[in-house]
Amino acid sequence: MAIPEIRTVEVTRYVTPLREGGSLPAIVDADDDLPYVLKFRGAGQGKKALIAELIGGELARAIGMKVPELVFMNLDDSFAKTEPDEEIQDLLKFSVGLNLGLHYLSGAITYDPIVSVADEMEASKTVLLDTWITNVDRTFRNTNMLNWNRELWLIDHGASLYFHHAWTNWQANAEKLFPRIKDHVLLNRATQLDAALEEIQSKITRQTLEDIVAAIPEDWLWEDFDPVTPEERRNVYVEFLDIRRRKLDLLAKEAEDARQASI
Repeated sequence: MAIPEIRTVEVTRYVTPLREGGSLPAIVDADDDLPYVLKFRGAGQGKKALIAELIGGELARAIGMKVPELVFMNLDDSFAKTEPDEEIQDLLKFSVGLNLGLHYLSGAITYDPIVSVADEMEASKTVLLDTWITNVDRTFRNTNMLNWNRELWLIDHGASLYFHHAWTNWQANAEKLFPRIKDHVLLNRATQLDAALEEIQSKITRQTLEDIVAAIPEDWLWEDFDPVTPEERRNVYVEFLDIRRRKLDLLAKEAEDARQASI
């Protein structure tokens, strides 16, 4: 796998906020005449949420899951100057520069575990992905999946990789299991964990991880008053993901044990 080719577009119109999310993403139009859901660098979790979104989305794509196209989105300061809502105005002001967008899937519906489409292999790969990247936010309360054209699409990985909010213990966090997998909305459908594990192991190498992490803009890796360099941060992301890749069999067993306990 080569470094993902992620396009850069310019935001041309702020359409409407999506207020169901705490980070207040928005539907916007871009200069390629397509609509996107824009995730803002100035939101609560800042650039780290964008990094988690990028890594989680591209890793999901690499294991064969459907993910809306991710693009880098340039936002200029003109939008903040004309926005009447003070909360949104501040968000736009602090998000000038490079943000992340997901192609807006018009007509998609939020995944409903009772009626929505998700086959057993898709469910199993999603469960393994989320225990791998420590995604705490794919539960019955917040499924973060869509059905579009009767297909399952994964969205919103910004709550993943929570180790990066406290870098000092990243090695210990990489070695941990993920007990919160018991709350995963797809766990009961994940009956093909062994087959999913084999497929993921055949598709993902350390080089895959290096290529995905290499796509992170350097600007997102700088932290004010922090001497850690962007290159050092890239290395930590790769190491964290690779440690967990090598213990996916243990993570799969934990997920299977949790699934059996829920039956």
